[in-house]
Amino acid sequence: MTNLEESLRRELLRTNRSGAYSCSTIVDCNTRKYHGLLVVPVPELDDDNHVLLSSLDVTVVQHGAEFNLGLHKYQGNHYSPQGHKYIREFDCDKVPTTLYRVGGVLLKKEVVFQHYEDRILLRYTLVDAHSATTLRFRPFLAFRSVRQFTHENMNASRDYQLVDNGIKTCMYAGYPELYMQFSKENNFVFTPDWYRGIEYPKEQERGYASNEDLYVPGYFEMNIKKGESIIFAASTSEVRPGKLKSLFTQEVEERAPRDNFLHCLVNAAHQFHIRKKNDDRYLLSGYPWFKCRARDTFISLPGLTLAINEEDYFHLVMKTAMKGLYEFMENKPLTVDISEIEKPDVPLWAIWTVQQYSKDSGLEKTAAVYGKFVSDIVEYVISGKHPNLRLDENGLLYSNGRNEAITWMNSMANGCPVVPRSGYIVEFNALWYNALRYCAALAAVSGNEALVSDLEKRAELCKASFIDTFLNEYGYLLDYVDGNIMDWSVRPNMVFAVAFDYSPLDQKQKKGVLDVCTKELLTPKGLRSLSPKSGGYNPMYVGQQTQRDYAYHQGTAWPWLGGFYMEACLKLYKRTRLSFIERQMVGYEDEMNYHALGTISELFDGNPPFHGRGGMSFAMNVAEVLRTQKLLEKYTYQK
Repeated sequence: MTNLEESLRRELLRTNRSGAYSCSTIVDCNTRKYHGLLVVPVPELDDDNHVLLSSLDVTVVQHGAEFNLGLHKYQGNHYSPQGHKYIREFDCDKVPTTLYRVGGVLLKKEVVFQHYEDRILLRYTLVDAHSATTLRFRPFLAFRSVRQFTHENMNASRDYQLVDNGIKTCMYAGYPELYMQFSKENNFVFTPDWYRGIEYPKEQERGYASNEDLYVPGYFEMNIKKGESIIFAASTSEVRPGKLKSLFTQEVEERAPRDNFLHCLVNAAHQFHIRKKNDDRYLLSGYPWFKCRARDTFISLPGLTLAINEEDYFHLVMKTAMKGLYEFMENKPLTVDISEIEKPDVPLWAIWTVQQYSKDSGLEKTAAVYGKFVSDIVEYVISGKHPNLRLDENGLLYSNGRNEAITWMNSMANGCPVVPRSGYIVEFNALWYNALRYCAALAAVSGNEALVSDLEKRAELCKASFIDTFLNEYGYLLDYVDGNIMDWSVRPNMVFAVAFDYSPLDQKQKKGVLDVCTKELLTPKGLRSLSPKSGGYNPMYVGQQTQRDYAYHQGTAWPWLGGFYMEACLKLYKRTRLSFIERQMVGYEDEMNYHALGTISELFDGNPPFHGRGGMSFAMNVAEVLRTQKLLEKYTYQK
């Protein structure tokens, strides 16, 4: 904790169900513009999150001497104050808990984010002290979008009003009031000032502007006795101070422990849950800058719900996602907050999602609940109603991706896709073959023999054309084929044709594809997006935005792809690959103590030491590791 080179790399994320969050490093020094003690959506302004309360500095006062426990980085690599030097212990098994020692004073800080309110709660307990002790709390306010910075200005309102055991204030029109209250009576001293030149090194690394000024309206001061606990609450709504202690205790009791790998991932899975208007349920694609995206939702849903025995939430999210997909297919205005629902592979991933549900619930139950949805999607594709998904006479799906990114490899540079995947795209057609066969299985349960026959014929045509089009003489699959253009790059998208329950490949072909993935793409953090032997390999996701855009899918490693790779291994080799898969999983277990604690980053460098990059927590990665964990259990315990 006292070594900033180590501690500033580790972040801590706490969320609620509205999309609000609290995030910083484990020493409470903000290193990203996305960091903040209270970060909330403000739909009246835009669809971004906004940092209201950036941080809270606590000062211990004894015998007139002041010891500030805060930590901020200023320009010139200058840290002030240096409160991290007082940290003696840190633990986050249940809730993040920091123990500070200042001379004879032992002060414990615990943090929880309220589940269904935009409210952060901090409990300070004076564990030990040999003389009278005073605590001083100095709030740093930002009131800005997570994508911007704030600087000293004359428009910021300095007005505040006293409320029970605290104040409320709002720096700019359009923002909600920020309530800062304590469980104990205190004295607020109004000493408004701007703290100038606070710097965020993570933004520097990414080639962005990196400094801002934060407004401090004053400080709260109160005495504290040995053994006494004081609760601080920052929120967009007022709370009765007398409720704060019981509220904090209640929130702590509801927290799942993060005492092992699985519990960390389950906790991370819950952080993606979002509840919005009309009680619609969503899955956030990740933190800190992601929204709800359609493809991510369908790929993540089985791992984040079914793999941890939370079927109820699976149905709630499916209800919202199905509504959105039907609105898109029927060309109606979208009433759900899911982006990129128009991407051509989204309906096909929706079928894969339902397929995962049927593995536990059986085909009959699935046919009753989701059978019509699956057949409607297949009919929609066959009838050619999707604006960018054409079913050709050879049984394959064709999509135009020359001018826009239409697959999960979606990075753009200078207005064009970095990886312009177009034509017959390998995973689109693996998904289509799988969808045809699965829909036929559901139709068979329903007794619709005519539909079964039609779908089986289409699947056989698709299978023959798939092998003809994608399988090359070197034993792996072309990434896409568009007329005379054939992409020979070794990419991970071919692994889906091996991992899906219904594959157009025979056993020998599957093994050939998997061997190439193992030799050229496999890392301890998932599959590389491009083989080192292919042209344009760029495995390090660092530097300015354009540099990172060109590296995004050109060699970086993705854990969620590793999930499909491990599923393919288990399907092909059964129990003989169990120990190999278990060793692969260790690579993710290590991640629980790095980057954002207890979750998995968006992507990793494709070369050692495989540093985590991008977003601090990514839904598809957490989901696929959880789904693999469940598959491992299935193969371990089967007779």
